[in-house]
Amino acid sequence: QVQLVESGGGSVQAGGSLRLSCAASVFFGSRYCMGWFRQAPGKEREGVASMYIRGGVTYYGDSVKGRFTLSQDNAKNTVYLQMNSLQPEDTAMYYCAAKVWTSTCSDLSPRAYNYWGQGTQVTVSS
Repeated sequence: QVQLVESGGGSVQAGGSLRLSCAASVFFGSRYCMGWFRQAPGKEREGVASMYIRGGVTYYGDSVKGRFTLSQDNAKNTVYLQMNSLQPEDTAMYYCAAKVWTSTCSDLSPRAYNYWGQGTQVTVSS
């Protein structure tokens, strides 16, 4: 069982930055994919970014490439999502997720993930 706790959400103006954190109960020496997803009211859940913990390889959705950056702190079993140049379109509930690595972490479909946090709200005003 993997437990995930997100934090760092809030309200910012367009162009601002936030850093989201996802603290996981799993030891980052294990083979896991960690992902960030977001869902705005009335919209489908969207893959934002993912990381293969062992290798540190990252993947990003097209809508956030160049603006969002994943990083990890193995000692804290925590993944960070640095979000820069935030836009109103980034407003959503952001969820941390995890799955056991099989062959790749590049699939940003939420259906691929089976462990989920409760979410943290990000609101960006114009």
